[in-house]
Amino acid sequence: QVQLVESGGGLVQAGGSLRLSCAASGRTFSNYAMGWFRQAAGKEREFVAAVSRSGVTTYYGLSVKGRFTISRDNAKRTVYLQMNSLKPEDTANYYCVASSGAVSGNKRDYEYWGQGTQVTVSS
Repeated sequence: QVQLVESGGGLVQAGGSLRLSCAASGRTFSNYAMGWFRQAAGKEREFVAAVSRSGVTTYYGLSVKGRFTISRDNAKRTVYLQMNSLKPEDTANYYCVASSGAVSGNKRDYEYWGQGTQVTVSS
């Protein structure tokens, strides 16, 4: 009942920045904890960031903490991922996710997934 559409991916030089957006539809946005996962070629899906329904609580993966910031605008039904100081190892397909439960860093807790948006960081 929830559809998620990511946007904002692209090609950027190392040290640069990008902001990803995720637009949600089909349910009241504030009912869901939201997050981002990523998957690089040949690697498993990795937790990036998550935010609670209210936006007060956030989690970050160790590899991105201090560089990425997740936020949400419930009125616009949109989640954002601000990515700064990008590194080549950040290159991956980034997925927006939604959960009816509490904020979590576990992929099994998210029942809705977007189609992904590609981020490529060159050296």
